[in-house]
Amino acid sequence: MIKKVGILTCGGDCPGLNAVIRGAVKVALYNDVEVYGFLEGYKGLLEDRKIKLEQPNIDGIIFRGGTILKSNNGTNTFAVPEINDKGERIFVDYSEEIAKRLKEQGFDCLIVIGGDGSLKSARDYMLRGVNVVGVPKTIDNDVPYTDVTFGFNTAVEVATEAVDRLHTTGDSHGRIMVLEVMGRYAGWVALSAGLAGGADTILIPEIPYDINKVVEKIAYRRAHNKNHSVIVVAEGAKPKEGTISIREIEGDKAENKGLDSVKLGGAGAFVSSEVERITGFEARVTNLGYLQRGGSPCPYDRILSTEFGAMAMQLCVEEKFGRMVTLLNGKLQSISLNEVAGSDTTIGAKSSNLKLVDLGGDLIQTARKVGICLGD
Repeated sequence: MIKKVGILTCGGDCPGLNAVIRGAVKVALYNDVEVYGFLEGYKGLLEDRKIKLEQPNIDGIIFRGGTILKSNNGTNTFAVPEINDKGERIFVDYSEEIAKRLKEQGFDCLIVIGGDGSLKSARDYMLRGVNVVGVPKTIDNDVPYTDVTFGFNTAVEVATEAVDRLHTTGDSHGRIMVLEVMGRYAGWVALSAGLAGGADTILIPEIPYDINKVVEKIAYRRAHNKNHSVIVVAEGAKPKEGTISIREIEGDKAENKGLDSVKLGGAGAFVSSEVERITGFEARVTNLGYLQRGGSPCPYDRILSTEFGAMAMQLCVEEKFGRMVTLLNGKLQSISLNEVAGSDTTIGAKSSNLKLVDLGGDLIQTARKVGICLGD
C-alpha cells in the first residue's frame, strides 16, 4: 500500500487548480496517505521545496483561483542552464538525482497537474523510475485524449462576458470591436466564446485568415444596416502568407532548452489596424490577457477539478501509475501517459501533441451555418 504522495502544479495558473488539490488530499486523508505539495511546480521539485498538505491547508480553497502551491513555467529539470568553470553555458539533467531523492524520501507516487509540456515531463520521469499520475490542466483545452480540461469553461465565461460588453459599445459608436483571447496553437476559447457571444468574425490558429474576407463580412453587415462588428481573435491567429504575432522572446532560445520562450501578443491589434486601414471605419482592440486565467472557477470547473483530483489520488492508491485522468465521451476514466506525451520519446524535449480544433467538427460547422466569418 502506498503511504506518501507528492503533488505539483505546473505551468500557467488556471481556475480549478485548488479544487484539484483539495479533491486529491481528501481522498488521501481517507486512505491514510501522506501528501506533500512541491512549491512552484518543477522548480520546487528541483530545489526540494515542499509543504505537508493536511485538512487545514484545503479548507475553503475550492472556490479560490490560482494555486496554493504556486506555479512556474520556466524550469525544465531535464536541462537546467548553468555556467561551467570555463564560463560556458551548459545544460544539466537533474532528473535522475531528483528521482533518487524522491525514492529516498519515501514518495510512492507523484501527481503532476499541468499541460502538454508538463505531462511530457511527467512521462519522462516514469522513464526514470518514478511512479506518476497526470492531471490535464489548461484553459486552452488543447491537451489530447480528454473532452475538456478544467479552467476552460471559466475562461470561456470570462471571454463571453467580454464579447457581450463589446457588442454594446460597438453598437453605440458604430465601431469595429476586436477582442484578443488566449489560444497559442488552438482556438477553442476564441471559437467557443465567439459562438456564445454572437461574434461576427472568429479567427483561430487552425485557419490562417484572409483579411479581405473579414472586411467583406464588415461590408455585408454595413449593407444591412448593422454598423458595428465584433471580431474575436485567438492570440495565435495568423494571416495567410503571414506569421503569428510575437510580443517578445525571453532570452536566447538556446537559454531555454525544452521550454517555449516565445511570448505571443498583438494578433488583435494587427487585425484592428488592418481593418481600420482598409475600411476607414473606427476599430478598437481589447486584449483580455490574464483576466481569463484569474479568479474563481465556475461551478462546472469546480466539479470537474474535484473529480480529477479525487480520481488522480485514487489511481495512486490503487497503484495504477503512468496514467492521466481524463473525461472521454462524458465518462471519467484514465489513459496512458505514453499516449498523451506522443511519439517524441526524447527525454526533456518539449511536447507538441496538442488537441486542435476539428475543422470538420460541430463547433466549426455551426459557426459557418449561422454566418460567422472564419477568415477563409
